[in-house]
Amino acid sequence: MSKYDYLVVGAGLFGAVFAHEAALHQKRVKVIEKRDHVAGNIYTKEIAGIQVHQYGAHIFHTSDKQIWDYVQQFATFNRYTNSPMANYQGKMYNLPFNMNTFSELWGVRTPAEAQRKIESQRASLNLVGTPRNLEEQAISLVGTDIYEKLIKGYTEKQWGQRAKDLPAFIIRRLPVRYTFDNNYFNDTYQGIPIGGYTQIVEKMLANDLIDVETGVDFFDHKTEYLREYPKVIFSGMIDQYFDYQLGELAYRSLRFETEELPVANYQGNAVVNYTDAATPFTRIIEHKHFEFGKGAADRTIITREYPQAWQRGDEPYYPVNNVENNALYKAYAALAKHEQNVIFGGRLGQYRYFDMHQVIHAALVVARRELD
Repeated sequence: MSKYDYLVVGAGLFGAVFAHEAALHQKRVKVIEKRDHVAGNIYTKEIAGIQVHQYGAHIFHTSDKQIWDYVQQFATFNRYTNSPMANYQGKMYNLPFNMNTFSELWGVRTPAEAQRKIESQRASLNLVGTPRNLEEQAISLVGTDIYEKLIKGYTEKQWGQRAKDLPAFIIRRLPVRYTFDNNYFNDTYQGIPIGGYTQIVEKMLANDLIDVETGVDFFDHKTEYLREYPKVIFSGMIDQYFDYQLGELAYRSLRFETEELPVANYQGNAVVNYTDAATPFTRIIEHKHFEFGKGAADRTIITREYPQAWQRGDEPYYPVNNVENNALYKAYAALAKHEQNVIFGGRLGQYRYFDMHQVIHAALVVARRELD
């Protein structure tokens, strides 16, 4: 018999929250992680005094005070506000789309002028009924100019498909504001943990009832794990768990190209999106700006982010939640119900794009249902 009550597969945010809560309930937990570090995709590493987001930019934001209070147990957050910029063929625009963007594009000064401009461009779409794809959705929101310059190229690079072939819902939550406000999120709470994200997961797992082992792949000993542990919390790919027996779910992967430069300030902003189709990467992250220039005074760290097609063995960063894949996921979820001693969770286990606060909430829901 196992000396543990739970095996948690994956030391990312979902697995760490569950393990932390289980230990508070006096449960013994073994956590295994195939990477050589904990914290999953929110992992940060200090280089030249700069907290580098190893797997892309992560900005914590939520309007749920309980989640905000929960994460404050593990780190002190700064007041960072997400205000990305867009570079289209060398010209800079504010994101999200707001009066600064409209003024730079069209020279307008009032919300009424901007609205009239967008309305006139919407009319060219001749849309009848609900937008059927991402292109129609985008034009109905912001008109043709913004779609062509700031959405189309970026989105098609990100997803590897024509905008006309992508579902409309991908862009429905896109902020559009008729104010001079560059804050991307509408959430009540927002910030970056001072000292990086890795500490959060390390503190969650810092309990004598939790044992953590990195560099361990669940699938190397899947049969033994399922036999030896009373309960498994699985945060990996649900289709891989079932040996892809119903077919592969679609994902998008990413390649990161990180570079240390001998300058104090490379681009003046933490995130700059490159929205033209010709530039092969989607954005450049300058990590020191997440902590207001903290780190080496004469150096900076930048990361270029290249979307790429996913194939087995690659890291699956984004689920492709179109109609076909969602139907396939439901079929896998039906199989999962028969795995009585396995709980599937997280972005990959539930095949859903989660923000960090949503991952924490989902893990707490599972923990309370399982432990209370």
